[in-house]
Amino acid sequence: MAIDVGTGTQDIIIYEPGIPVENCVKMVLPSPTVLVANRIKQITQKGRPLGLGGVTMGGGPCSKAVRQHLAAGLPVYATEKAALTIGDNLEEVEESGVQIVQELPSDVERVWMADIDLTALQAGLEPFGISLPKQFAVAVQDHGFAPNQSNRDFRFKLWRDFLERGGWLKDLVYREVPEVYNRMRSVQETVPGAVLMDTGGAAVWGALCDPVVRAKQANGFTLLNIGNGHTIAFLVRGEQIWGLLEHHTRKLTPEKLIKFLKKMQVGELTHQEIYDDGGHGASLRPEFAQLPPGCFDQIVVTGPNRAMVEGLGYYFAVPCGDMMLSGSFGLLAGGGFLPLPAI
Repeated sequence: MAIDVGTGTQDIIIYEPGIPVENCVKMVLPSPTVLVANRIKQITQKGRPLGLGGVTMGGGPCSKAVRQHLAAGLPVYATEKAALTIGDNLEEVEESGVQIVQELPSDVERVWMADIDLTALQAGLEPFGISLPKQFAVAVQDHGFAPNQSNRDFRFKLWRDFLERGGWLKDLVYREVPEVYNRMRSVQETVPGAVLMDTGGAAVWGALCDPVVRAKQANGFTLLNIGNGHTIAFLVRGEQIWGLLEHHTRKLTPEKLIKFLKKMQVGELTHQEIYDDGGHGASLRPEFAQLPPGCFDQIVVTGPNRAMVEGLGYYFAVPCGDMMLSGSFGLLAGGGFLPLPAI
């Protein structure tokens, strides 16, 4: 089972070798953070105290719901791992009003925090006679654990380090998750043995599952993944990433995005330009200048907000005939479960 966990949706496929991918079980469901946020809002409406248990998961909507619960004058209790969803610095989390405890009080309304809910998935599949598989691959966006530093800064530092190590596509896939990625490690705690990727990396691998995109890989292309929360663009050539930018989708317009892409493709986009605009940043590999001009001119688009650049002549990737599951296919390909199209 490959699960691409985003801000708005979790995109799922149960891949069975030997049958066409088109016939595999597929689901696009609300993301875990949206589901948790909805549960918290219901508790807020009831005026009840909230207790957060479980592990560290993606924030966004669920963290906002916690803040709204506190703003309503209602208490919030959380175990340490659950509290890390709200912020890496637990002192700051406590200062916001969350009471961090070893065990949740008995009189609270409890909400389980996790990016993967195997119980719910099995319950949903059971009426169709489908059991959960034994192997999992999961993508989440992990900013890295940075209690004394901006998550926006630290996440891009991790991308910059990746580029400096060569930007190899294979290095986007984790079977042993580095200590710094506490969200990915929480997923492996929930689903032992799972293959992990960042959602950005899964988008790259997923686009390569489209034969048209795969044919561009050797000479190079720009992958633009316009997600619900983040937009990330990669300069892909051969087996390496040569540069990237990451921004927040809500802060972008088509005109601004096109300007950033054109500057990155010729090596003129600076980190500060993206950062000052509210994004994470931009970076190129030192060897970028040695590449032939124009090798990244072709733009490939994925992501649920791809309509932002519709009509501009860019190629909209459809890996295995289904754009919405690009990240899921990327997990399968990067994890070695699904072969890439032949060149």
